[in-house]
Amino acid sequence: MANLEVIEHDDAGNITVTYVESTNDQGNARVDLVRPLQTKSLLQRTLGVFLPAGYPHSVTNDYFEYQVYDSLQAFSSSIAGLLSSRAVLSSVGVGDATASPTAALLLSVVEQSVGRVITILFAYRFGTSLEPECKMYRLLADVLNDFAFVLDCLSPAFPKPLRVLVLTFAGVLRALCGVAAGSSKASLSAHFAKWGNLGELNAKDSSQETVISLLGMLVGSQVVTYVTSPMPTWTTLMLLLAVHLETNRRAVRAVRAVSMRTLNRQRAGIIYHHLRGGHVPSPEEVAHTEWIFDWDGVMRRADGSLLGHCTVGASISDLLSSIASTHSSTKSTTLGSISLTKLLLPFATKKYILWYEPRIIGRQLEVSIALKQGAECIDIIAAWWHAIAMSETVTALSTGNAEDEGGFSVLEKTMRDVDQLLQKHRKPLEDLGWDLKTGALETRSGRRLDVRKL
Repeated sequence: MANLEVIEHDDAGNITVTYVESTNDQGNARVDLVRPLQTKSLLQRTLGVFLPAGYPHSVTNDYFEYQVYDSLQAFSSSIAGLLSSRAVLSSVGVGDATASPTAALLLSVVEQSVGRVITILFAYRFGTSLEPECKMYRLLADVLNDFAFVLDCLSPAFPKPLRVLVLTFAGVLRALCGVAAGSSKASLSAHFAKWGNLGELNAKDSSQETVISLLGMLVGSQVVTYVTSPMPTWTTLMLLLAVHLETNRRAVRAVRAVSMRTLNRQRAGIIYHHLRGGHVPSPEEVAHTEWIFDWDGVMRRADGSLLGHCTVGASISDLLSSIASTHSSTKSTTLGSISLTKLLLPFATKKYILWYEPRIIGRQLEVSIALKQGAECIDIIAAWWHAIAMSETVTALSTGNAEDEGGFSVLEKTMRDVDQLLQKHRKPLEDLGWDLKTGALETRSGRRLDVRKL
């Protein structure tokens, strides 16, 4: 009789062999091997070369759909790249007996040099926002790249002196595309990797891109051979770019594929409004209402309309300026009837401080959030929710402004509401897969406050 069974699985969870131990009437043990009748097909083995080990268990559910669209956009981009490369070769003088190879080389040097300087400035200015807004920058990268393709194809129509500027600008756009695409893709890969297999996932992604690029060049070689006149060239290019942008939009569009689990400002606001309505949303639900492009620091109401603007990581001078706008025209440590000590008092146990500027005709509410030393992601989420709650309450007032005591009563009441909301729903949010420990709400390098009593 059988008394022990050991089942062996591969990385994907498929049963490879089963060991069954049994004993006979004399008490002798015997181990039998039972192999499944079904084996992997040739297609499954081929796909296994390009998919992460343990697929589909080792990646998130949105991985496959994203990769399908990503492959389609890479295919169309490869063909469009050949058309633009032909135009660039024509611009630098291929086929022109008067053209100089040295001039073409110097043009390439200028183009790459300017592009590298711009990438340094871009990384300095937008580096901290690349991860929180990775889907936006992933799509923006391809918009920049497509614009560069268009400039390349336009370059032969310009006089030679202007071609240098056009091609240099196209090179700058491609360089910006490289930074934005590389950084945002790294964030997306970290999102997809469930088993800590980020390195292997990136390696398999490179394998996929290699095959798609080879196929694109193969098909593109036929395209550039038969499409030579201007009108068919532009028609083909526009069609390819339309496919490229649409597949990119579908790849990163939350409705279609990627459901991020970290909370950036937009997702944090959407979750807040869901929780106020008594519903704890999943990452997939939030993805259905998330925008790809949105202004930095924008706060929105539940219906998506503009509520105001909030700065995270503000300095204490920004808070004092907000108080001055609310209560008087004098800027000092004692402004109107509010002292700095009185402002800090409600936030004694918090890792943040916030205040607002009043709503004026034709202008939305401006909120400034200053973070204290040791502020963690959950503290910044609470601060962002507090900013939304206070903005909704203040803008609901008939005058759009509040007196000293009224302003502080709104501040303290909304703080209590947010604390209760976060305490009640923090575990349900984490149970649904939300990552409340990874910071994604700061899009710029901010300051930290160290409050001390003297």
